[in-house]
Amino acid sequence: MTERRYDPTRGEWVTFATHRQNRTFLPPADQCPLCPTAPGGPPTEIPAASYDLVTFDNRFPSFTADPPEPSVAGDALTPVAPALGRAEVVVFTGDHDATLAELPVARLRALVDVWADRTTVLGRRPEIGYVFPFENKGEEIGVTLNHPHGQIYGYPDIPPIPAQEIAAARRYRAEHGSCVWCDLVIREETSERLVVCGDAFAAYVPFWARFPYQVYISARRHAPALPSLTAPERDDLAHVLKRVLVAYDGLFGFSMPYVMAVHQEPATGGHGDLTHLHLELSPPYRTATKRKYLAGSELAAGAYVTDLPPERTAAALREAREGADRTETAA
Repeated sequence: MTERRYDPTRGEWVTFATHRQNRTFLPPADQCPLCPTAPGGPPTEIPAASYDLVTFDNRFPSFTADPPEPSVAGDALTPVAPALGRAEVVVFTGDHDATLAELPVARLRALVDVWADRTTVLGRRPEIGYVFPFENKGEEIGVTLNHPHGQIYGYPDIPPIPAQEIAAARRYRAEHGSCVWCDLVIREETSERLVVCGDAFAAYVPFWARFPYQVYISARRHAPALPSLTAPERDDLAHVLKRVLVAYDGLFGFSMPYVMAVHQEPATGGHGDLTHLHLELSPPYRTATKRKYLAGSELAAGAYVTDLPPERTAAALREAREGADRTETAA
């Protein structure tokens, strides 16, 4: 069963994809479906002996280009719809044990190009309303395959959080006559919440961080989406992202799990003045041994309570980043 059901109490769609219950779950490295196909070995998802970066359709998709009809009948109160869209996998490297933080900047730069290209290609499809690249990293986040990879969803509409951002940006522009994201980036470039500042992108712990070590990476100019970035801007995004990921790993001395997501203009267009390209990275740890859990207030009320002030966590990330910079220079 793959279908969407509407929640009229929140005005949101929920997707059901029951076949995902059968997806591969944390296999040993020698049975990983994302590793290269070894000569004489069993075939994997990638029929090549080696590769750098690969994109393909998810075998267990939440959305498809040809979904089945819903299993139940909807009505005016609770509509249903086919799970129309796309779900793709992006494998970052053939090295099963690597992480995105450990890959060279050139590979991250290639990933930015892949994100931009798939945004363009999927965005042209009439059934796609929003292109959403993301990475779930770490078993703490719930990954079912440890091989370094991300995903790209093509939603049939604008998901709730990007839609909320657009609505908030519209209200802010009506009141102040400017882009809320542009105004925020200008402030954060010189704030104590800044983690890394490049020529084209700034990374900072947001003033309202919902996770203690959450980081936003925002374009310093008003760029609505990945395809609008110039080549030098893509270079800078790769460099800034690399430094943030390295800082995460240096923070507590282990490879930091996180959810990374790209927020950009909807595929339908028409929101260029209200959307401002940014990445959101949300790690679950608040100390080296304690996680930030989403419990009653967050899950049931949507009201986040954060354990540490952004100014303090940004300072810790800067220190971790500077330590990594010194180590790299010494090497």
